[in-house]
Amino acid sequence: MIRPATREDLPAIATIQSASPESAQWRPEEYLVYDCLVAVEDGRVAGFLVSRRTAPDQREILNLCVDPSRRRQGVARRLLEHALASVPGEWFLEVRESNEAAFNLYKQFGFHPFGRREDYYRDPAEAAIVMKIDSWYCHGAQPVPGGRLP
Repeated sequence: MIRPATREDLPAIATIQSASPESAQWRPEEYLVYDCLVAVEDGRVAGFLVSRRTAPDQREILNLCVDPSRRRQGVARRLLEHALASVPGEWFLEVRESNEAAFNLYKQFGFHPFGRREDYYRDPAEAAIVMKIDSWYCHGAQPVPGGRLP
C-alpha cells in the first residue's frame, strides 16, 4: 500500500534512511513539509519517497529510500510509479554517481541524465548525476526511446 506519510511514520523513515548511507540524509521531520509517500508492507514502512513542487508543472524527487531488507522486491518501483502517475509534468532528481542500481531504475522509467553536480554529496564526497523525465506518459501518452515524448 502506498499512502502519504504521517508523523507516526517518522521513526521508521529515520531507521530506513540511517541504514541507507547512499541516500540523502535529511532530518526526517523535514520530509513532512514536502510530499512524502510511504510504502507499507506487512504493516511496516518498507520505503519512502519525498518530492516537492518547484514550478507549476515541475517536481523534484528529494529522496527515495527502501529498507535494505526489502530491496529488489519492487518497493522503489511502486513508489516511483505512484508519484509519477499522481502528478504529470517534468520531474527532476539527483542520484549519486556510484549508485548504479538507482541510476538504472530511473533510466527504466525514462529518466535521462542531463547534468552533473560535482561534490554534491558528502560522506563520501561524490558527484550527482541530474536526471529528468516528462511524466506525461503516465497519463496516457507513451514514451519513446530515450525517454522523450512524441
